[in-house]
Amino acid sequence: MVYTKNEILQYIEENDVKFVKLTFCDINGKLKNISVLSSELSAVFEHGTRITAKKIQGFSTADGKDLFLFPDPNTMTVLPWRPQQGRVIRMFCYIKYADGTNFEGDGRYFLKNAVKTALSKGYCFRFGTSCEFCIFRTDENGIPTKVPHDYAGYCDIAPDDKGENIRRDVCLTLEQMGIHPISSRHESGNGQHEIDFNPASALKSADTFLSFKSAVKSVARQHGVHASFMPKPLRNDCGNGMHISFSIFRDSESFSSGIPENNSLLHENVASGIMKHIREFTIFTNSTVNSYSRLGEFSAPRNIVWSKNENDQLIRMDDSESPVVLRVADCACNPYYVFGLIIYSALDGIENDLRLPAENYCSGEKLPSDISEAIKLSENSEFLKKYIPEKILSTILAERRAEWKEYSSAYDKEAFEDKKYFYSL
Repeated sequence: MVYTKNEILQYIEENDVKFVKLTFCDINGKLKNISVLSSELSAVFEHGTRITAKKIQGFSTADGKDLFLFPDPNTMTVLPWRPQQGRVIRMFCYIKYADGTNFEGDGRYFLKNAVKTALSKGYCFRFGTSCEFCIFRTDENGIPTKVPHDYAGYCDIAPDDKGENIRRDVCLTLEQMGIHPISSRHESGNGQHEIDFNPASALKSADTFLSFKSAVKSVARQHGVHASFMPKPLRNDCGNGMHISFSIFRDSESFSSGIPENNSLLHENVASGIMKHIREFTIFTNSTVNSYSRLGEFSAPRNIVWSKNENDQLIRMDDSESPVVLRVADCACNPYYVFGLIIYSALDGIENDLRLPAENYCSGEKLPSDISEAIKLSENSEFLKKYIPEKILSTILAERRAEWKEYSSAYDKEAFEDKKYFYSL
């Protein structure tokens, strides 16, 4: 349900809401928030809430200027895992300077601009996600271990699938938040699960993805287990990916109806644009050192190929409501940047009438083998420089270089990755 500011203020009065979480994410996609008393929300709508930019990863580009959170009323939802008396609501925020101009490091603002660019050219996009995660046991002190919660396989059922109730509770929690998963299952890996979501507008889909991750973590903790979106938590088992499906519409009427453009050439242009630029923005779809351990194993893509059949291809094309599926990303990414770059790549493919090679044809081009190679490709990308502000791109690449240097100098690299990603992703 979409609310206005006044409707939210009225909802607060009528439903015993005591706190409002103002949610945003850092440049890497990690969720952050500030809580304010509900009595302060009217002033927050008007003037925003200040955050200390230098304490947020990637926000040093503000050069010491104050940054302010402005909640988007369209994203209001009740957090069902919080008390029903003294309720807590949450809204995603845009980030602005004191003079009201948008902060160039706000990924949500980046995606909003990409959507506007597509609309100005006569196109709308819908995105759906299929997200994988693993559940691990905790020790007697509640500390996460690397022991999988179960050893079931793809689509197995209880009692082999010990995560059935956890997935159910995640889906029910999301429903209470106004988010509607379409399916859930045990995946192929030990303790691995997947939940899929219907296509929605770019912003809503990105917000949904972050809400989903938060819900999974919270519900898993309630069940006494640890959920991890680390791309490759177990060296000899399946990694956790995120398949991004999307469709394109030529006008707002067809977008509202949910019926995508029935034009195979248009879909070919879109897929070709992504295949052209994917190596340049793999640093965004696969943003950690650990992300590259997943690629090329257990059907995760490495070669830049497309196919109509399910395999290890980068892009799958079919005749469904979401005819293009990008299979490379993982859940450690910042979805606002990823969806935005997909849109810009797709528009390039349309404008230049790019065509796909033969199905399953491999030119020899591969995704980067590690984050170091991904950094070099991004450094030299005119495509990225065109759309991402120079200071923001430089900051992102500097952070990735530092991460690679730290990893390269680590004596025990697996221990480094566990400490860096297993507990926090």
